[in-house]
Amino acid sequence: MNDITYKSATNDDLSALIEAGDDLFDNQVKQERALEFLRDQRHHLLLAYKDQKVVGMASGFHYVHPDKDPALFINEVGVMDEFQSQGIGRQLIEHLCELAKSLGCVEAWVATEQSNIAARKAYKAAGGIEEEESIVLYEYKL
Repeated sequence: MNDITYKSATNDDLSALIEAGDDLFDNQVKQERALEFLRDQRHHLLLAYKDQKVVGMASGFHYVHPDKDPALFINEVGVMDEFQSQGIGRQLIEHLCELAKSLGCVEAWVATEQSNIAARKAYKAAGGIEEEESIVLYEYKL
């Protein structure tokens, strides 16, 4: 895997993000939203490149709360199908956690579906500890 490089996304990566589109993200990348995301200093997007093509990404944001130390919420991790099971997801998570440490975060967390075996495998390989208690998710359509 020496030919995979990892970096924090900048505006210079916008065309590669758009090209990756919904092969990597849940939906097509919206240029204006991508630029907004990249401008926000609390949002983070790490990319895995093979040559000039984005083949993986991990996004998250760090936050504070009046009664808690800074933390990182890992929002999404994705790896192109043909590059899965090569440790890229694990590497992206590890890089994102290192970035969080450098920002003063004391923890990072992520949630996924029970059925998402690939994600659970990557999260565990990156040092994540699966909580024993299941969560209940509530979604509000606004």
